[in-house]
Amino acid sequence: MIKVFPKILIIILALTLFNCVDKFVAPDNTPTDGGQVIGDTLYIQQSPVWTGFNRPQDIIVGKETFIYVADTDNDRIVMMNVAGHFLGTRQIKKPVAIAQDFQLNLIVCAQFDTLIGGTTITYNAVFKLDMVAAQHHIENAPITRLLPKTDFDFNRPNREYTGAAVFFDNSFYIARRGPNNATLIDPDNAILIFRKKELSDGTKIDTLIGRVPLLEPLGTGLMSANNISSLTSFSGNNYDMMLTLIGENSFKTQVLDFVRTEDFTGYQNRYSPFVTDIMTVAKFEQPEGTTLDIYNNIFVADAAKDSVYKFNSFGDEMESFGGPDVFNSPHAVAFYDKTLYVADTDNNRILRFVLSTDID
Repeated sequence: MIKVFPKILIIILALTLFNCVDKFVAPDNTPTDGGQVIGDTLYIQQSPVWTGFNRPQDIIVGKETFIYVADTDNDRIVMMNVAGHFLGTRQIKKPVAIAQDFQLNLIVCAQFDTLIGGTTITYNAVFKLDMVAAQHHIENAPITRLLPKTDFDFNRPNREYTGAAVFFDNSFYIARRGPNNATLIDPDNAILIFRKKELSDGTKIDTLIGRVPLLEPLGTGLMSANNISSLTSFSGNNYDMMLTLIGENSFKTQVLDFVRTEDFTGYQNRYSPFVTDIMTVAKFEQPEGTTLDIYNNIFVADAAKDSVYKFNSFGDEMESFGGPDVFNSPHAVAFYDKTLYVADTDNNRILRFVLSTDID
């Protein structure tokens, strides 16, 4: 017992420090030399490079396997096939995030201008595009603005919508951030919950029902909504999600599992601090996007480190790569059929990579 007691004391002390300090200091974790830093395999860049974009900030592979790019500074959504051929575009001001539900609707976080009192004001917004109604001609897809909607929304012009995640039942979450977080009733930093509401005539509409509870608007540790930059949902009949944070936080990429027990229903962190690589203190500097492959391996694009990190489903780091010779402020990643797609934002392009072990 005399030998065991110091170990227990050390663990208690570590947990106490975690709950007390604002932010940890950790060594630089940036991959170097433009190649992988973990493992024996390499990510090989594929040709050609996809160009013609202007600061693209999001990319997804849709449920129907079309590729959608938020071509932010060209004010458009670009629809492509996996060969890289443009299939159509839709003009939307400053799109920054895209998701797709199982009815093939696109959920887009972007902006719009409106005239108030003779003055043009720009608001951040969330839109829904009905791709089926337009037979997948994106330029003709009926569009609905979901946010802002109420007078109160329009009185908060500094709110931004930065991420979207869709679940198995076509409910979805929207990440919101902004400067007003003093109130506990409706802080800007939050995740909004949309669910289908059935009307008297049988039609169903997307309805904002509230916020994900127990997230600290300015939290510097676990269960935080401190300037969320992206959301990613997991496959399957669950509400598990992954979020990235660019506010002050020691753990800027967090995986949250939705659990139901006799005593608790809600979210909890999947990975404990200090136990796995993804929960290393200050592992990330400015994570802007994440994705998953079919094995639930996790990919994280860190814009400040010009790098993409890969972790297995247990949070252990695998093949991570990048550096300024490869990327310039990458903001998003997507994965399909052994290919990793990266929105190389400040290089105005989309890059594709395949593991060397997957090349025939």
